[in-house]
Amino acid sequence: MVPEIQPNESVFTWAAPPLKFGAGALDEIGGEVAATGAGSVLILTDRGVRETGIPDQVLANLLAAGLKAEIFDDVAVEPTDESIATAVAFARERDWDCFVAIGGGSAMDTAKAVNLLTTHPGELLDFVTPPIGGGKAPWLPVKPLIAVPTTAGTGSESTTICVIDFLGLHLKAGVSHPRLRPSLAVVDPRTMLSLPTQVTAASGMDVLSHALESYTAIRYDAKAAPEDPMRRPAFCGSNPISDVWCEMALKLVGENLRAAVCNGRDLRARTQMALASTYAGSGFGNAGTHLPHANAYPVAGAVKHYEAEGYPPMPMVPHGQAVSATAAAVFRWTYPADPQRHLRAAELLSGRTFTKTDGADALAGVLTELMADIGMPSGLRSFGYGEDDIPTLVDGTLKQTRQLAVVPRPLDRDAAERIFRQSL
Repeated sequence: MVPEIQPNESVFTWAAPPLKFGAGALDEIGGEVAATGAGSVLILTDRGVRETGIPDQVLANLLAAGLKAEIFDDVAVEPTDESIATAVAFARERDWDCFVAIGGGSAMDTAKAVNLLTTHPGELLDFVTPPIGGGKAPWLPVKPLIAVPTTAGTGSESTTICVIDFLGLHLKAGVSHPRLRPSLAVVDPRTMLSLPTQVTAASGMDVLSHALESYTAIRYDAKAAPEDPMRRPAFCGSNPISDVWCEMALKLVGENLRAAVCNGRDLRARTQMALASTYAGSGFGNAGTHLPHANAYPVAGAVKHYEAEGYPPMPMVPHGQAVSATAAAVFRWTYPADPQRHLRAAELLSGRTFTKTDGADALAGVLTELMADIGMPSGLRSFGYGEDDIPTLVDGTLKQTRQLAVVPRPLDRDAAERIFRQSL
């Protein structure tokens, strides 16, 4: 008897928050919060961003709108389960009507976790994707969350995803659900003018990785259909709408990232990179990231001594550096899944024309050139990793089921080991 074959998916989902974009958008937050009917607002940020004056500028704007507002500035760069517990404890001291996140992905992801855990019973791990966590879905309403990115990088202002470094597990993992998506994204490129050079570079590589991974993810209609259509995974695979945003993001990154790194005061380059980040967030927030991100979580989670230029003095691999470290090897490996799409991505990013005779080296070569031009670390050894660390890194990657579900070709342990070895 021939076994029954599960049918392929035939439906994809796509969503993004309302957006307010442009120089001056920051000055309109008071009116936006008031329009939600909120009377009290908690701003979540980190101390480095607060030193720029931006959070206090927003605080003054909220107070002028007649709102009660306060700043929590103890968000950790690369948030951990411990730093989020601190933020949640602070937020629980009052019943806030609205949250405003100001900063990079760390602030926005922390705010998503605070919003979740102040409106739902339970612990963070209850909501983390299996097998690391319990995979519980939020079932209660959450508060309005306005996201104000100060880096052109994570795209967290557009997504349903919250990523946490679980210190005891030496591993990063995520919570993802549509209720976590911010209710409004406010993107003002002026907030990015003071970013240090290497923060700009790492953030830009994160934008690029989002767009590339979503663009090369398994097609939504080449996946098995879910048993329950109301519980489709947040990452649906590449699809016609996400593809449009990813293509625009790739072109903008190729044309503007070098300029933004070389001269942070270049408002045009900053604006174009902010657009690229927003576009990429609109793409990957639905299609999903795959193997470079799955690899990045153990790379960041298991670091011991590496300290990154432009970041707080602590052992840390910034997310943009972590995702780009294995990207060239990954895209050489994924090339056979869709050669034409990989060649098209290389063309969009470089402005050059490639053919199948260029093969898997086309996209990998363009990535390597860009990373060299902006001073990115050139391999995992830069972070202190060696051959002996590969089993640990592979173990961490194979636990990232959310990303692995949209990798465009089957990944086994041997393939993962080869990719890490090629990335040393």
